[in-house]
Amino acid sequence: MTKTIAVIGALDTKGKDYAFVREAIEARGHRALLIDVGILGEPYIPADIPTEKVAEASGVTLEELRKKGDKSLAMLVMTKGVAKVVKELYMEGRIDAGFSMGGSNGTIIGTAALRALPLGVPKVMVSTVASGDTQPYVGVSDVVMFPSILDVSGVNRFSAQIYANAVGAVCGMVETQVPKIETRPLITASMFGNTTTAVNQCTEFLGEKGYEILVFHATGTGGRTMEALVERGYISGMLDLTTTELADELVGGVLSAGPDRMAAAAELGLPQVVAPGCLDMVNFWGLDSVPDALRDRIIYQWNPNVTLIRTTPEENERLGRMLAQKVNRAQGPVAVFLPLQGVSALDSKGKEFWWPEADAALFDAIKSHIRDDIPVIELDCNINDLQFAEAASKKLLELMD
Repeated sequence: MTKTIAVIGALDTKGKDYAFVREAIEARGHRALLIDVGILGEPYIPADIPTEKVAEASGVTLEELRKKGDKSLAMLVMTKGVAKVVKELYMEGRIDAGFSMGGSNGTIIGTAALRALPLGVPKVMVSTVASGDTQPYVGVSDVVMFPSILDVSGVNRFSAQIYANAVGAVCGMVETQVPKIETRPLITASMFGNTTTAVNQCTEFLGEKGYEILVFHATGTGGRTMEALVERGYISGMLDLTTTELADELVGGVLSAGPDRMAAAAELGLPQVVAPGCLDMVNFWGLDSVPDALRDRIIYQWNPNVTLIRTTPEENERLGRMLAQKVNRAQGPVAVFLPLQGVSALDSKGKEFWWPEADAALFDAIKSHIRDDIPVIELDCNINDLQFAEAASKKLLELMD
């Protein structure tokens, strides 16, 4: 069955590259719907959605943009406009996938358009910056970043192969039939390596009760993605056992999910069970990435690329207040669970991060600052013990009922 792939790019400066991509898509039996975002000159090939229409979607005419000659303004206008255009095309049923190519500026515009498509809709970005930090471009979407190797500037023996591979990828995606699976209510769960046992036990227990559990790695991006799914209304309940991203936000680690972590479930009134999982640690990359000011702390090298710093009693007190304040905003049923024998696998008797005084500061702050009507359940076990997983899972089911 023929599918339509939105192909987004500057058809003035990179028209030959996009002509090649269009032919490659059509050779696979699909249609390329060309969206022009170039403003410097006339397009090399005609677009289905000309650049004038993209600019107008932002409320600005192309003539105005060209007269002002402000490159930064043009970027903002075209980025906003193309995202709106692509979203409308998808909502109208006119496109089935998205494809774009470009350098750093082209990647900003192209990925803005691709992110406007829902999760699961195929999206491929061929980019000169695909081998670096792609988080600013991908965000919490499922954009596939394809390294261009060369600049997107002409078709040659190398770029032709890259473009053909990328076209093969997006065409393969639109041709793929997703097997039908049983649709069950969704619960999100936050997990880290040091809470894997706990979350796996909860997943098994809740799965037996008829729920599908989406587990998110609490790496900053994972937390933001989880928040995004909650905001979009996909989720029935939240098992937020691993709130470690708060520690990175407070202390300056590399895996912060930002200040809005834990906001979506609270604002939407989603049933949730919360625990201070892995608030005993702040994350950095390799040992060399640890700031000098933290070098005298308890350090554990999780692997060659991840280094963990133990949080102090003072930081734990602040983290306890932070967590309580976020939970206090809940508009729906919520409960907080405290594992008195440690908040991670490393935070247990005999392990590297076992520090009862730090944990006590965390727990006391939570209890002191939590709303009176929110239950705080204290369990004399480690967060990874079966007792904790069963109690947290049962409480979430109770709140959801």
